[in-house]
Amino acid sequence: MISEKLKLDNIDRQIITLVQENPNLTHTQIAENINRSQPTVGMRIKKLEKDGILQFQPGINFKLVNIHLATIEINTKNPNEIFEMAKCCPFMLNAFKLSGVHNICILLASSELSKIDNIINYHFRSNPEVQSVSMEIVTEIAKDFILPIDFSSDDHDPTIENGCGDKCMRQKIKKNGVLL
Repeated sequence: MISEKLKLDNIDRQIITLVQENPNLTHTQIAENINRSQPTVGMRIKKLEKDGILQFQPGINFKLVNIHLATIEINTKNPNEIFEMAKCCPFMLNAFKLSGVHNICILLASSELSKIDNIINYHFRSNPEVQSVSMEIVTEIAKDFILPIDFSSDDHDPTIENGCGDKCMRQKIKKNGVLL
């Protein structure tokens, strides 16, 4: 059970549930809902945050905005390089190492589909280490989905020749005469 693995008691679970349902609740409001004192709730939330169990994620709610979100699944000979690249590219929101047919999944976002396609061409389709690339555009999101976004991606017009901008790891490596 998740609660046991995270070592959460019933009070912690109630707090987390309330915060997930409405992050704007005050400690006093949470305390009233679970019949505990406000200081108890404050201490519990502080401990949950310190332990990394409860996080307040600022970002864009992709369910409510008109920004294209794509999932890219990749099979590559060198997943660590792609994974590290995803940490630097302003268009890549996150990356996940996978088991199965594909070994990397990346979330990309942009206001323009052409930019997403150019990023995929530049980083993956032109990379000899990448054996397969599968792209899916997210068409609908069931629940709120909040992710931080790098607004500097708006300043870049990615191309197969120039990459996606100064923060791009592949671009920096290419400038040094080496290409992933």
